[in-house]
Amino acid sequence: MTLTITSVTTHTHRPVHDRETDPPPPADLGGVMSGRYRALTLGIVSCVLLVAFEATAVNTAMPVAARDLNGLGLYAFAFSGYFTASLLAMVVSGEWSDKRGPLGPLSAGITTFGVGLLIAGTAQNMWTFVGGRAVQGLGGGLLIVALYVVVGRAYPERLRPSVFAAFSSAWVLPSIIGPVISGTVTQQLGWRWVFLSIPVLIALPVALMLPELRRLQAVDAAAATATAHAGDAAATPTPTPAPRGWALDRRRILLALALAVGAGLLQYAGQLLDVYALIPAAAGLALLVPAVTRLLPRGTFRAARGLPTVILLRGIAAGAFFAAEAFIPLMLVTQRGLSPTLAGLSLTSGGVSWALGSWIQGRPWAGRHRSLLIRTGFLMCAFAIAGAGLALVPAVPAYVVAVVWTVGGLGMGLTIASVGVLMLAFSEADDTGENSASLQVSDALGNVLMAGLAGVLFSVVGTGTGGGFAAIFATMTGVALLGAAVCGRTRVR
Repeated sequence: MTLTITSVTTHTHRPVHDRETDPPPPADLGGVMSGRYRALTLGIVSCVLLVAFEATAVNTAMPVAARDLNGLGLYAFAFSGYFTASLLAMVVSGEWSDKRGPLGPLSAGITTFGVGLLIAGTAQNMWTFVGGRAVQGLGGGLLIVALYVVVGRAYPERLRPSVFAAFSSAWVLPSIIGPVISGTVTQQLGWRWVFLSIPVLIALPVALMLPELRRLQAVDAAAATATAHAGDAAATPTPTPAPRGWALDRRRILLALALAVGAGLLQYAGQLLDVYALIPAAAGLALLVPAVTRLLPRGTFRAARGLPTVILLRGIAAGAFFAAEAFIPLMLVTQRGLSPTLAGLSLTSGGVSWALGSWIQGRPWAGRHRSLLIRTGFLMCAFAIAGAGLALVPAVPAYVVAVVWTVGGLGMGLTIASVGVLMLAFSEADDTGENSASLQVSDALGNVLMAGLAGVLFSVVGTGTGGGFAAIFATMTGVALLGAAVCGRTRVR
């Protein structure tokens, strides 16, 4: 992994697979479910399935848990604690994966994730529950970055789009049945069993992946040893790269800590409704801004060509889409009189079409049209967000939201998976972890910043009024159009 921001930008000139010095691609022509990759593919998809089911099931049980623990006042912290801890863990996982391989952070992530669920499920007060959610966030952050590194190291480039398509498909079933199962368990057995039952599922992905991950780790270690011996025996004076140390970069870890604390302070300020919120907000910005500019590739916020634009687009897409999505159920309940169940179901179509979009970008022809796919995805998201706002007009049927959100989900499937493919294409083998961490940090920051902006618009324009919702949808439509405008800069000249 590169240890300076300057060295990261060297990967923005040309994708790794376009460089003349690269070895030819492997001759293996099997797919992601061929004998060579089957166990690993099933294992990593099972990990994504586990995270997806946890997200959909736990969110359903969370209101009951907070009420039972007399902690409704800390309800938002159960979410922000997860997010804040995951920011730190993402950077640590990138460092760890690049220095020592993905096996360690992946195993630690799955274990920590399970421990967090157990803490939350046995909590006797709300602060312990929030602490359990934070431990879950540490595990989730370690896990997601390590999974990206596994994809980059274990699969040839031609198979990576199919793997990302499988990631998206793993969310479809949990998004449909997760809330139903969680609601039933919560009503019949109690909310604690939602948290305590999920760790049982951890054994499956571990059993499937472990042998292949150990083999991959051994291959990496053997390659590093061979490279070192070859450098010692070389008779020419040409310098060889110095062996990478095993110690994690303390500077990046401290920056990640500052980023997490800064984000936490901003979220805390968002819960306050008086002038004193300016104090934690100012402190949060003072920590977050310098940290994020040093952790992400140089040029990210000015959309420099290549990797910086790829990283930026992930945050724009996630921020615009999910900030709008968060307010759609509330709009349908308060403005159109739908039940919470129907309001939530109106978004289900987006999850299914997201998987379809990821499948489309995984077709063999799609690799030649990445920028076009990303632009198309952003335009579809902009159409969906603007279309959702039409439901504010009484003459427009409320089900228009389900229709347009199908289009938006398809666009997100095209965009998010394609951005992940390009990130790996711009990454060398020894900085896949750092760049994967940058991608996930951008995603998380895009979510919190756009959600925060949406909250401000909602309060300023009018809480619970049609004008407040209209301001949010109009702004997020503009953000999505901004993504469409800059996505051409993913191509390098």
